[in-house]
Amino acid sequence: MPTTKTAGRSPDSSGMETLDMNLLVALDALLDTNSVTLAAQRLGSSPPAMSRALARLRRALGDPLLVRAGRTLAPTPRALELRSEVSVLVARGRALLAPNNATDPVGLRRTFAVQAGEGVLAELATPLLAAVQAQAPGVTVRFLPDVSGDTASLRDGRVDLEVGTLDYSDSETTVRRVLGDRMIGVAAAGHPLVTDPVTVGAYAAARHLSVSRDGRPHGPIDDRLALHGRTRKVVATVPTVTSALFAVRGSDLVCPVPAWLTATTLPALGLTPFEIPLPLPEIALGIAWHPRYTADGGHRWLRDLVHETMLRSAAGARPPI
Repeated sequence: MPTTKTAGRSPDSSGMETLDMNLLVALDALLDTNSVTLAAQRLGSSPPAMSRALARLRRALGDPLLVRAGRTLAPTPRALELRSEVSVLVARGRALLAPNNATDPVGLRRTFAVQAGEGVLAELATPLLAAVQAQAPGVTVRFLPDVSGDTASLRDGRVDLEVGTLDYSDSETTVRRVLGDRMIGVAAAGHPLVTDPVTVGAYAAARHLSVSRDGRPHGPIDDRLALHGRTRKVVATVPTVTSALFAVRGSDLVCPVPAWLTATTLPALGLTPFEIPLPLPEIALGIAWHPRYTADGGHRWLRDLVHETMLRSAAGARPPI
């Protein structure tokens, strides 16, 4: 423990005397070694400094604590009475102030609320729950839906961890990027864009479906097409990727979707991916949490596990194209 500049006992504002709590550490070492020299060595101090600490302790407790017995020091009855109690107090203080480093997930009994979109859950839920069961059988995970514009859930504690495409810039949210996804096109089997070469002109001429939670039909694709002097016709918007995939499956529509987030769903629905002939921005996927959980051992275990599971899932996913 760090030393302070207080010397002995000093009166506080109420007139009562206060005691330097660092003396507890010195007292513990003195009572455990029955030696000023050995106590000083243990605490990285000097014998004169430890002698001064012993003198302060004697004044504070009204007892000599250690008395000369030949060439050694012998504890008084009061010192013997204090020894075990002081040792426990110092150990508890050190444990309280020690960094909360390792958490054994096997003994963890906790429920975590994880907010994620359905695309993320389609790829993450199964491997994550398997990993949680293997490492921390006492942990329960509650998956919550991704809510557009929800900025308070992490702050007020309703959500422990958010996973997906994150756009936080406030100091009350900690964000960790995990991986980058890319946009691909998807269409029903037999569509010209999956049977013929995909050109900018052919892509622009197709009937498009757009995914937007707030119903916006235009985005980065339209900006890139405009550079080629092209526009596309968006015939409808849907709020989720899953609803878009079902709409595409039974129509002549095409739709842009994230490659990793649909790696499992596309073959299950019999849909065919194709490369969009435009340079599109990367989709950054990550995790976010409130800073109050940064040093929490259980929370750190969960977010590290989510991070590792996302990377493992993305690495093991079969490239759609």
